Amino acid sequence: MENLVNNHFSEVYAGKRVLVTGHTGFKGSWLCEWLLMLNAQVKGFALEPDTVPNHFDILKLENRMESVFSDIRNSEVVKKEINTFQPDFIFHLAAQPLVRRSFRIPAETFDVNVTGTANLLEAVKELGKPCVVMLITTDKVYENREQDILYKESDKLGGFDPYSSSKACMELVIQSFRRSFFNLNDYPSHHKLLAAARAGNVIGGGDFSEDRLMPDIVRALFNNDPLLLRHPKSIRPWQHVLEPLSGYLLWGAKLYGGGREYSGAINFGPLQDDHLTVEQVVNKAIQIFGKGSWQKDESGGQVHEAGILKLDINKAKELLSWTPRWDAQTAIHETLQWYMQPIQNKGDYTRLQIEKYMCA
Repeated sequence: MENLVNNHFSEVYAGKRVLVTGHTGFKGSWLCEWLLMLNAQVKGFALEPDTVPNHFDILKLENRMESVFSDIRNSEVVKKEINTFQPDFIFHLAAQPLVRRSFRIPAETFDVNVTGTANLLEAVKELGKPCVVMLITTDKVYENREQDILYKESDKLGGFDPYSSSKACMELVIQSFRRSFFNLNDYPSHHKLLAAARAGNVIGGGDFSEDRLMPDIVRALFNNDPLLLRHPKSIRPWQHVLEPLSGYLLWGAKLYGGGREYSGAINFGPLQDDHLTVEQVVNKAIQIFGKGSWQKDESGGQVHEAGILKLDINKAKELLSWTPRWDAQTAIHETLQWYMQPIQNKGDYTRLQIEKYMCA
């Protein structure tokens, strides 16, 4: 995939107008940096960063691209900004992305993830030009049967917790808009293509969120504290942040210009052997870091979290010719290397890792 990433990406995105919602977040900031490296004209729409430090500020993105700080639930602002910018591509990452937080603010989680997506697509409906819309959902949209199976795109949607359920609802919104307003048979009249990307558990430098495994590991290792694990035996499809982002960019490039056969939903996850337990990820991180320890959190009162989740990525392999480049060991190593950099070097290291990934 090297030539495709280095040449086809640049060919497609260079000079194009790309709107990224959620650009102040972990994945959004990585995506914006990559798009800027591809010489795209990037505009962001999001709330201001909610952690200190944060990757958006580390990359100094506010000085290098246009940013609109607003709420995706404000439909009039969303319409105004999309109409003003006239994007060729939209990558929709704006969301309430945390499972445990969704138990504290369930209604807000549904409002942001479902209504926010509907607002965006309604604005796209009024956009008078061709546009590829990449909508980022999650691997957790599936009705999880807690079995050792690989979920594929045709499996039943569901969701136990408010976050997972809200993302499954988001998929229904996407499906409704695709059928009602952006029907593939009517593409010559509307020139819009929608894609729903379902990515596995993402790790990487620049994530400072609460209740996420890698930031928790890093905080514990750097503070010489034992890491408390709620569910050490839980299995997840771990992958470096650059893996799904490469998939989104590749998919967008194939959709651009009318690739109707690529519209739909696609999983992006690791190879089968890299579906690791939380305990395995932590032990690998401790081995790489050279010290550290963990123990089971016995405090009780934990909210529901799935015990096992695995993804089938055959569709991405077959339809897009996409496959993961970094195995779990490499993903964990590269993530820790990012956090080990001095604060003044972290932005440059983000760019170095993108270049390293592109040449892998």
